[in-house]
Amino acid sequence: VHVVITGGGLVQAGGSLRLSCAASGSTLSSPTIGWYRQAPGQARELVAHISALGVPTYADSVTGRFTISRDNAKPTVYLQMNSLKPEDTAIYYCNTITYSWPWGQGTQVTVSS
Repeated sequence: VHVVITGGGLVQAGGSLRLSCAASGSTLSSPTIGWYRQAPGQARELVAHISALGVPTYADSVTGRFTISRDNAKPTVYLQMNSLKPEDTAIYYCNTITYSWPWGQGTQVTVSS
């Protein structure tokens, strides 16, 4: 499985970014997919996940600000991040909730105050 994540970058607090995750060589339409993030010196955390049927679940820290979605036809999973805060600064990754894909390098999201 080859995972390609795009859409990270530098944004001011209150701004928005949209991340995309495409996994070739996998039946992305089947498993539950999650977006994870890891800030410097902190453990990796699950930010949001979405079931094969499109049911989303969010961490409390991003509820109301982030939206996860998926397009099984492409197949791609997205993370729309609005009202970004400096504490959202981290490297963002996507993976199944059973960690069956390689983690890769992720994408850096930096939110300046």
